[in-house]
Amino acid sequence: MKNRNDSETKTPQASRRRLFRWLAALVLLYLLAAYVVMPLIWKRDVRRHAKLFDAPRITHTPAGIPGDPINLALLGTKEEVIRAMTAAKWDPADPLTFESSVRIAVDSVFRRPDTNAPVSTLELFGRKQDLAFEQPVGNSPRQRHHVRFWRWDQLHDGREVWFGAVTFDERVGLSHTTGQVTHHIGPDLDAERDRLIAGLQQAGVTEKIFWLDGFQQLEGKNGGGDPWHTDGRLEVAVLKAGSPVPQAVPSSTPTKSP
Repeated sequence: MKNRNDSETKTPQASRRRLFRWLAALVLLYLLAAYVVMPLIWKRDVRRHAKLFDAPRITHTPAGIPGDPINLALLGTKEEVIRAMTAAKWDPADPLTFESSVRIAVDSVFRRPDTNAPVSTLELFGRKQDLAFEQPVGNSPRQRHHVRFWRWDQLHDGREVWFGAVTFDERVGLSHTTGQVTHHIGPDLDAERDRLIAGLQQAGVTEKIFWLDGFQQLEGKNGGGDPWHTDGRLEVAVLKAGSPVPQAVPSSTPTKSP
């Protein structure tokens, strides 16, 4: 017959064994998820969006200097992109010329708002931006949110692809590389990327959103010498199809056919 002391000594041992089994099970689940399940999901997602990974990551100035990085993409027609950006309250941006450069400098000094302030030329796929939009901040063109779009010559899941580079202009100054009047961008690209996509979602013009991890390098400098950083993800918005187009069609240059 077992005495009381034997049962008391076995109870803590049994508890420790149960705890060990639970810990072992948790470790096994973690290893299974981290090293088997998630890598398979990630690889399947990469295969699904393989073509998007073939696109260039960095824009360039006309002089060949690396410009703003690509950090988002919209899937849809040109009309759907224009409708979506207009619905999210983005204004068309003028192309940059000598006259517009002088205007933006004068407007900055006198703090005059300019909802169509110019953007400089950046190139992707060997051509300047097809569309450009902006959102002014306050009553001066010194600060603004702005984005450029380039149409890809390939389709993704049967939809046109528009790669975008969105940044926040912190101030107007001279380019560190060319000495020209330009906007200097803020370093946090992810905040601008997420802000633009969130605005499209709030406007009700998106069907779905997905991400491509590891698309972009984590840090760099743009054509004006401004440093930037990102988590490296490309945020992609699939736009709703078949909606009417706004009357005013903003475009910095006509879109070239592939």
